[in-house]
Amino acid sequence: MYLVFTTNYFPWLTIIVVLPISAGSLILFLPHRGNKLIRWYTISISTLELLLMTYVFCYHFQLDDPLIQLAEDYKWINFFDFYWRLGIDGLSIGPILLTGFITTLATLAAWPVTRDSRLFHFLMLAMYSGQIGSFSSRDLLLFFIMWELELIPVYLLLSMWGGKKRLYSATKFILYTAGGSIFLLVGVLGIGLYGSNEPTFNFETLANQSYPLALEIIFYIGFLIAFAVKSPIIPLHTWLPDTHGEAHYSTCMLLAGILLKMGAYGLVRINMELLPHAHSIFSPWLMIVGTMQIIYAASTSLAQRNLKKRIAYSSVSHMGFIIIGIGSITDTGLNGAFLQIISHGFIGAALFFLAGTSYDRIRLVYLDEMGGMALPIPKIFTMFSILSMASLALPGMSGFVAELIVFFGIISSQKYFLMPKILIIFVMAIGMILTPIYLLSMLRQIFYGYKLFNAPNSYFFDSGPRELFVSISIFLPVIGIGIYPDFVLSLSGEKVEAILANYFYR
Repeated sequence: MYLVFTTNYFPWLTIIVVLPISAGSLILFLPHRGNKLIRWYTISISTLELLLMTYVFCYHFQLDDPLIQLAEDYKWINFFDFYWRLGIDGLSIGPILLTGFITTLATLAAWPVTRDSRLFHFLMLAMYSGQIGSFSSRDLLLFFIMWELELIPVYLLLSMWGGKKRLYSATKFILYTAGGSIFLLVGVLGIGLYGSNEPTFNFETLANQSYPLALEIIFYIGFLIAFAVKSPIIPLHTWLPDTHGEAHYSTCMLLAGILLKMGAYGLVRINMELLPHAHSIFSPWLMIVGTMQIIYAASTSLAQRNLKKRIAYSSVSHMGFIIIGIGSITDTGLNGAFLQIISHGFIGAALFFLAGTSYDRIRLVYLDEMGGMALPIPKIFTMFSILSMASLALPGMSGFVAELIVFFGIISSQKYFLMPKILIIFVMAIGMILTPIYLLSMLRQIFYGYKLFNAPNSYFFDSGPRELFVSISIFLPVIGIGIYPDFVLSLSGEKVEAILANYFYR
């Protein structure tokens, strides 16, 4: 307990959560003399936030301690015991740093946005706060509020700066996610109001509470639907390709890099930690759905003509590995799922960024209209090829390590018999074969051949220093994690053991 209270004097986490949205609301008061000032202001705020996060986690966070650290607990609303509770442990530190990194690069990627740029950058910073808040909240109601704070900015970013069908896809997005949030709210209120004399939303007390099995299964299904919409689990994934196909690519980076990871995080944080009995009942079904999702999304991705939709289906396919890792209830499987969360956060964001930059050059969306772009834009071609290789799990890149560890997690799982394990691994292996097919055919259709090489306006600018900087700074962590995965696994290891110890002793 002494460790929990030593760093308690300074509210680090509150500052980290509140800084982006409060500094972002000052954008609306900046003089509107062109966009340069607003861009630099936003980029400096995000960079400052990232540096602050890194400082706090380097100097005030002990890696070998599975307890909650940097905890803060303030009474917020007296009427019904609503607290502002924040705290981080090994599971939330990875996604929070990922959020800081990807959002900083996404503000840099949003440089070409000129229309209503004040509102645009304010919404980016508001999303920043909501994401960090939902990863670091230790109170169910606060988690729900942060989860909702995420939706409005995404809706506006979609419906104002999207493509041709932006209103359709924004409406679809808000219907799906708000529908999922209803289940989340009902589950939160049900868990909070059940059992004890006074309602409590505190994660620590709820983790030690036990429920009748039928009730726990009902809660589990509610939370599962909410998180299945967010980290799309089939059949609730159909908002994702539309949203990604229409959104501006900086929004896509945030969607693919962070938003999808909130669902997986919620599955571990709420479904695994608070409802373990129901999770051990449902985990075989999670495994089955995850394997189906890998195959289904990979083969659907192959049929997409739209470049962004193809990448969107590929990220649905990669989320299947996370679901399988969460379902395997082993140390290795859960660590692999965590690693895949971080790894796909980098790779998905990079692919969407590159798709957006190449769209800026050639103004074509459909793959069968492209071709022969490798000679005019060699730098984009190089980065696109490297990051596609990372996405198809080339050894030495982070995707390979994550998927390999998930495989080991299934093999070492005590919960399943040998035949189901062999079957699941066989089907996953088919998915691993389908992934290179759609990614390499995508590269072939964009960059090889002669179609655009002889076009009248065949002179294109290659990627400038800003775009090169963004893609290289995403590419470095991908290689780094691929070569030395312990860098990420050391964050989550202790906490994963604590969660699983909870399973086998209850």
